[in-house]
Amino acid sequence: MAVQKSKKSRSRRGMRRSHDSLGGPTLSEEQATGEIHRRHHVSADGFYRGQQVVVEVEEDEDDE
Repeated sequence: MAVQKSKKSRSRRGMRRSHDSLGGPTLSEEQATGEIHRRHHVSADGFYRGQQVVVEVEEDEDDE
């Protein structure tokens, strides 16, 4: 079992954890409409990379 030789100071612990924080989602602006959306995702208006795309949604059948 690994046992540390000496205690890590608050400063060194903080330096190790400096990159652990979460960043916000990366956003892009749609060229055709100017809408803000997440990168590599279809916008709410149905545009992806400046082109209108058709998204087919399957409807769930209720077996109740």
